[in-house]
Amino acid sequence: MSCAACAARVDKTLNGQPGVRTASVNYAASTATVEYDTAQCSPEQLKAALQAAGYDLLVGDDRKLLEDRAEQAHDEKYRRLRQRTVWAIILTLPVAVIGMFFMHTPYADLISWALSTPVVLWLGRDFHRNAWRQLRHGTANMDTLVSNSTLIAYVFSLFNMLFPEFWTARGVEPHVYFEAASVIIAFILLGRLLEERAKGNTSTAIRKLMGLQPRTVTIVDDRGETHEISIDNLQRGQTVSVRPGERIAVDGTIVSGSSYVDESMLSGEPAPVAKREGAHVFAGTINQRGAFRFRAEKVGADTVLAHIIRMVQDAQGSKAPVQRLVDRIAAIFVPAIIGIALLSFALWWVLAPSDGFTHGLLALVTVLIIACPCALGLATPTAIMVGIGKAAEHGILIKDAESLETARKIDTVVLDKTGTLTEGHPIVSGIFWEEDGAANLSDILYSIEKRSEHPLAEAIVKHIQGREVPITGFKSITGWGVKGCHGGKTYFVGNRRLIDEHHISVSQRLNEMADWMNKTGATIVYFANEKEVLAVMPIGDRIKETAIGIVAELDEMGIKACILSGDSSYAVGNVATAIGTFYYQAEATPKDKVAFIEKLQRAGRKVAMVGDGINDSAALAQADLSIAMGRGSDIAMDVAQMTIISSDPSKIPDAIRLSARTVRTIRQNLFWAFIYNIIGIPIAAGALYPLCGFLLNPMIAGAAMAMSSVCVVTNSLRLKRVRLQHEETEISKFYAKMKKEYKVEGMMCDHCRAHVEKALNNIKGVNAIVTLDPPVAVIEYSGDVIPLEELQAALAGEGYKISEM
Repeated sequence: MSCAACAARVDKTLNGQPGVRTASVNYAASTATVEYDTAQCSPEQLKAALQAAGYDLLVGDDRKLLEDRAEQAHDEKYRRLRQRTVWAIILTLPVAVIGMFFMHTPYADLISWALSTPVVLWLGRDFHRNAWRQLRHGTANMDTLVSNSTLIAYVFSLFNMLFPEFWTARGVEPHVYFEAASVIIAFILLGRLLEERAKGNTSTAIRKLMGLQPRTVTIVDDRGETHEISIDNLQRGQTVSVRPGERIAVDGTIVSGSSYVDESMLSGEPAPVAKREGAHVFAGTINQRGAFRFRAEKVGADTVLAHIIRMVQDAQGSKAPVQRLVDRIAAIFVPAIIGIALLSFALWWVLAPSDGFTHGLLALVTVLIIACPCALGLATPTAIMVGIGKAAEHGILIKDAESLETARKIDTVVLDKTGTLTEGHPIVSGIFWEEDGAANLSDILYSIEKRSEHPLAEAIVKHIQGREVPITGFKSITGWGVKGCHGGKTYFVGNRRLIDEHHISVSQRLNEMADWMNKTGATIVYFANEKEVLAVMPIGDRIKETAIGIVAELDEMGIKACILSGDSSYAVGNVATAIGTFYYQAEATPKDKVAFIEKLQRAGRKVAMVGDGINDSAALAQADLSIAMGRGSDIAMDVAQMTIISSDPSKIPDAIRLSARTVRTIRQNLFWAFIYNIIGIPIAAGALYPLCGFLLNPMIAGAAMAMSSVCVVTNSLRLKRVRLQHEETEISKFYAKMKKEYKVEGMMCDHCRAHVEKALNNIKGVNAIVTLDPPVAVIEYSGDVIPLEELQAALAGEGYKISEM
């Protein structure tokens, strides 16, 4: 595909095949997403249909192989395009100089013809070949415009050079336009080269994500020996060994050892996460100083990283609603331009008998050149690719382009409490003892709760972290708590019913304290002996620090926030007060949540629902925009249009802002693409000539056409520099300062990569992670940043080169 008209033709061809339900073509990414009935259609049939229409299609079951083949094809195309562009510029420069300053010197026309012929007929051969292919199928595209205009200018100039007397006999001075034909080809080749390079930059987020997974992995066999194998050969259930500084290859659960793992590549959170036995680890994350072994549970396409890559690719290939209008325009654009060009020629010839033919021919060539559907075709997909890629880099997964358009219209955000605004697991706020000296009983409390399987007991054990003492007669009392004996005394841990059932007294101080804490929404656990309560422990779901201030931030954006939860009024009201909202509904069932959102929608509100549990899935489906927290249930994430991987609620405003910025960029692109054609085509046709005698030079038209596409793509790439509100925290500033990326040259395989990584890590104060594809070293400094010369010296003996990016 060479332009938006090609994409429209491919789209129409695919949608016209039997068994195809929907087909969506992304010109910027050169991909097609097709939903079809396998009983009536196959990828091979789609390939044959597109080949018959003058295009080609890569098909196959192995997505990675297809991506590699597509990447190779793109690289080869870029290499050929660069080679042709360089030669076109070299040959065209003398022709342009002769045409502007030495047109009346002897043999000027002959030299111009000799230099422009290889440019027009050889270096620009793809334009003519594609135009002929389109003509055979009864269609036209951008190549048709370029081919027609340059060949008309070339043949007209050749005729004038060989038969000048034809015009002189009629009182008309013959002109040649070899420079126009060759400069047009050179400019358009240069424009397409810059466009291809810029389009490649739009998918850097995907390449970064793909580069996170190592190519090899160290496994531990039944005898305890380690072997290095290809990641493709790793099976579920095998034990993987991870050394300090290594990337984790697949998802799994730690079976031995402990460490801190940098999960920022997936979640956007800069602080490393503590990992111990039983903790989950994910592909693409970086182990810090410790070593551990884990059991591989999700490999290949099943890992979280692979799932994220698929989601981002699918989202980047999706179309925003505004793109459908652009597609309809692009489908009729080229035939309409050819009609306008012919009409311009006819009007000039009829209305200006003396020099109308020459001026008409120039107007025809200029109109064909300046009309550029490429900018229209690139306006939407490039912005979507960059915007969704930027979001993915910061832990925000956007399912499709339509979500972007919806997000910017949101005026109400409904927040679930548990897991969204709070941590989602019980935490002990403190232990309040009856007597100051009674805290020495904490070891007994710790030992009793250690034997209990209740989630609240686990929270108490984590809070105390005490010393285990012998406990006898341990017994679980269902619905009430537990009891156990130590030193000849019986102790109870449980709720108020357990205390009342055994007629245990509660002092007025502890009683009042328990009542007050109960009103804050906390669950109260009592610790007592046979006579009296020794301590009370409020256990609650701690509010996330990043949730504080989210209401004020949304309010600044003109968005109203409210809480919708199934918890008690006390618990929900407490969280609402903490985050600064008066709007909440407690004790809501899944059905109540759907009804609440429907009520808001009937009132004309555009509602975003944020949740993480199965009980939120119906409400997520009902909302105009659904946002899931990444540490919640799979069902919630499947339903949601956006997913916050880190479950950080402060990223909700970021997601909405980035969506609005992306849509704004799409509209800017479309405005400039349309205004360029609306203004440029009449001028090219000669509309200003009757007013001021101005006729647009075809060379200038070619330059403007080439740069219009580049400007649209460059405007989209500005999204990569957008600063998210929560990107610049103090800790992220620190990490940005202490982490640097370097380009490494000379690596050929994973063995080379390991050599480079080892050499860099031998430098004091350096923690380096090296990837082969892309060939990049990410260095984290524990002290001052090491000078580049020192890094180069460390690799000089290894035969590799390192430079700043």
